Amino acid sequence: MEIRGVQSVEYNVAQYCFPSNNLSCLREMRTRSETVIMYIFFSALSGCTVFLNLLVIISISHFKQLHTPTNLLILSMAVADLLIGLIAMPVEGSQTIETCWYFGDTLCSIYPLICSVALSASLCSLVLISTDRFIAITDPLRYSVNVTLNKTNAVVVLGWSSCVVYYFFFLNDHLMQREPHRICHGHCLPTIKFPWIVCDIIVSFIVPCSTVIVLNLKIFCTAHHQAQAISSVTEGANAAQENKMTKTSNRKAAKNIGTLVTVYLLCYMPYFISVFAYIHPSLVTGLIWIMYMNSCINPIIYALFYPWFKLSAKHIITLAIFHKDSSYLNVLK
Repeated sequence: MEIRGVQSVEYNVAQYCFPSNNLSCLREMRTRSETVIMYIFFSALSGCTVFLNLLVIISISHFKQLHTPTNLLILSMAVADLLIGLIAMPVEGSQTIETCWYFGDTLCSIYPLICSVALSASLCSLVLISTDRFIAITDPLRYSVNVTLNKTNAVVVLGWSSCVVYYFFFLNDHLMQREPHRICHGHCLPTIKFPWIVCDIIVSFIVPCSTVIVLNLKIFCTAHHQAQAISSVTEGANAAQENKMTKTSNRKAAKNIGTLVTVYLLCYMPYFISVFAYIHPSLVTGLIWIMYMNSCINPIIYALFYPWFKLSAKHIITLAIFHKDSSYLNVLK
């Protein structure tokens, strides 16, 4: 395979990332139509992810009514998902199509760090949102005292800082190399010891996954018990109406919780399971993209389910936010 140009047929079949370099990696052959379709698809996915998360970020940042602890956590997650759409998806898309690394040694060193921090920060925000909802439903009377904007800001900063510190040490060997370890020129993949990989799976998947599931199951059970209690003590002419409203609210909560947990597991579980199984590299790439797609789905789950999002998005798209005092508009109608 390393002999070039011996036969014209072999030369036409094999392409190299850097033809002038004797240590160049092989480049996968694709037809022009395949390349165009893949670039359109990945560009559309990246653009959609950036656009949706920008809508969330601008909405929460601009409108004063949306400055709440819960929305601040949603903002944190949107920032993480924006980084994935803005940096991870374009770079990964280029690698998937070209099967070569064309972004230089510097980006090869820091790209895994950026990508890992963004993914873990998104999951961290997911856990914090579940925790916020758990406190809100289990201790509603003291929620406004226990959960404030300042405390939430501190927790968000701590979460992001923890992700940066953890992955800096996790990828320390890769970051400290003067030249990234590569099997050939045009290859970029961090070399990580297996015990560290197991540790990362526990920290970045099993722990947050278990936390989200447990918290949301408790939320559902608490909401169900509260609905039963209200139903048993409610009397008078409004009893039937209130009971109906409670059941409707309970069903909506269950639906949102089910959507949250299901999408989270479907997007992340296949990739982390694949770490322990020998599967074709192209399938691993597909699982990575499914994981990235969670960053496009997150703003739909956490923002489109809120009534204020459609109204604030309308103001943003129509450029109404540039009007004087637009930040004080009522978006909670």
